[in-house]
Amino acid sequence: MMIIDQYWWLLIPGLLLGICAQIKVSSTYRRYVEIPAGSGLTGALVARAILDCAGLGNVPVSEVRGHLTDHYDPVKRMLCLSSENYHGASISAVGVAAHEAGHALQHQAAYAPLKLRMVMVPVTQFASTAALWIGIAGYLMSFAKITGIAIVVFGIITLFQAVTLPVEFDASRRAKVQLFRLGLVDNRAHTGVSSVLNATALTYVAAMVQSLFTLIHFILIARGSDRD
Repeated sequence: MMIIDQYWWLLIPGLLLGICAQIKVSSTYRRYVEIPAGSGLTGALVARAILDCAGLGNVPVSEVRGHLTDHYDPVKRMLCLSSENYHGASISAVGVAAHEAGHALQHQAAYAPLKLRMVMVPVTQFASTAALWIGIAGYLMSFAKITGIAIVVFGIITLFQAVTLPVEFDASRRAKVQLFRLGLVDNRAHTGVSSVLNATALTYVAAMVQSLFTLIHFILIARGSDRD
């Protein structure tokens, strides 16, 4: 017997929070991309300064295409910045660059949550792909028929998001410490840097909430199916 998905409303909070987080990130980034950080240094130079000061001269800072495609690759030990942040000298560019450099500092310090996230990446990538097929199969057949698989898949994704939160918040903390300790931004940029980094962190909080509510959604469907 097909079980009616009476818990569909649990998917709404995460979706709305995700949309709000993206709007917040975009608006905050656009606001501070027009304001110079004060030092005149580009994001690439700021990242290079932080890395060199930490003895990470062997970690390259590379330019990549796309908007906000900035990331640190722990496998290749490479820091990648989008063109606008690589060449830009705004508060936004410097804040994002410093955040990615913060991940390199975590890697150097063998920060436990980062090590755990690196271990989880392959299985999480598989789970993320499976999640797409679960959504399609659920609406074509019935979510009740695939709840066991869905709970495992979204359990993995939720755990990964939970591990990601301290990694991202700690990278932002390290970024702010290095920016002001090394004098890479002036005191007037303090509020702007914090705003950019906090807005970015909100996207990870939203992802965590969204995956958690989806997991709860499938758990409740499974419990309702067992009672029938």
